Amino acid sequence: MEHLDDQERQEVWDAIKDALFNDYIDQFRAEFLELHPYDQAMIFEGLDVDVRMQIYTYLSPEEVADFMEHIDYEEIEPFFSEMDPRFAAQVFAEMSTDDAVDIFNELDKDKVASFLTIMDKEAAQEIKDLLHYEEKTAGSIMTTEFVIVEAGMSIREAMLHLRKEAPDAETIYYTYVIDEDKRLVGVISLRDLIISEDDWLISDVMNERVVSVSVAEDQEEVARMVRDYDFLALPVVDFQNHLLGIITVDDIMDVMEEEASDDYSKLAGISDVDSPDENAFDSAKKRLPWLVILLFLGSITASLIGRFEETLDKVAILAIFIPLIAGMAGNTGTQALAVAVRGIATGEIDKQGKTKMMLREAGTGLITGISCGIIITLVVYFWQGNFFLGLLVGLSILSTLIVATLAGSLVPLIMHRFNIDPAVASGPFITTINDIISILIYFGMATAFMNLLI
Repeated sequence: MEHLDDQERQEVWDAIKDALFNDYIDQFRAEFLELHPYDQAMIFEGLDVDVRMQIYTYLSPEEVADFMEHIDYEEIEPFFSEMDPRFAAQVFAEMSTDDAVDIFNELDKDKVASFLTIMDKEAAQEIKDLLHYEEKTAGSIMTTEFVIVEAGMSIREAMLHLRKEAPDAETIYYTYVIDEDKRLVGVISLRDLIISEDDWLISDVMNERVVSVSVAEDQEEVARMVRDYDFLALPVVDFQNHLLGIITVDDIMDVMEEEASDDYSKLAGISDVDSPDENAFDSAKKRLPWLVILLFLGSITASLIGRFEETLDKVAILAIFIPLIAGMAGNTGTQALAVAVRGIATGEIDKQGKTKMMLREAGTGLITGISCGIIITLVVYFWQGNFFLGLLVGLSILSTLIVATLAGSLVPLIMHRFNIDPAVASGPFITTINDIISILIYFGMATAFMNLLI
């Protein structure tokens, strides 16, 4: 199956639409089911409700489940609401357990209870087992559809068992080995199973050094482990090392996208990235809390300038350079913030050490401060003909860039130390804080050297 671009998808959709409008069920199924589930989902999302209702009668719950897994969970609720409840329950039963749980977390609790009641008991129980895990933990994103074998099995027995279980498993590239107490004791790859002799024992071939994660582990840490070890799947265990489930790389990709989106939202100073179909009121409700906080912080900046009114009265030209110095502080602080937040998120700071990172940022602030300070000193001198004014602005820029760089990198580290998401130290927040610092430095130095400026 090839990935379709927009034009190809439109051509396929025209053929599918023709089949739907003429009730050519066989032609529709032939055209639609030939597509990759992702392309099916993209076409399905663009349909009118009456056409979607028609599709539900043409496809089985299993066929609908295949492409439903490729629709954004936050936008999927209307589709299940319009389905016949029993059909919807069958679709959930056919989906991967972890995907079904992700969707249930977006639905009303009464609807979830209703679907679980009419669903196949075995499928419902598997979903219930995962629903009670806290969101954004390993338990909430794991699947229970995997293959296990016992250490005492022969390779022949394991292969027969694998053939039997493979159709319902999320992945078969790793087979996990348990002991008599259901504890995880090893892992064996599909490659090792294939090349081993039939009469060898699993315990002789398996890798006993299994990397696993606790069921309560944060999903961001799980994503980091999958990235570091290049795993296709990662086993999830409880405190007694009982194997509870596995997390596959496709789930990790979703986690990384979710975490990146979350961090981007916080760096922008909003609680969550706006959805394209959100109304203006909902968008404003998300952004308003941060803006109110920043409004009060901005008022502090204004009051600080007011305190130096006497200095401004004596040397009015100082006001010209307020936006320059405050802007440079905000830009530098945001750059340092981005580096620090990324370093924390990727684990790079833990590897290189916080002290080394702070020294590097201090050095960066010093170098950039000296460079910008010299340039602005010369510019102001040739522009205004006042060397001491140029020197004041240059020294203010130097001091401000050093402090702003340190603040931009130190604040996320402090927040991380107290288990607060460092991305909350958003760009607007750091910018406003650095505005206050830069004003204090600038007017403090101007007041101290007033005699040289008049």
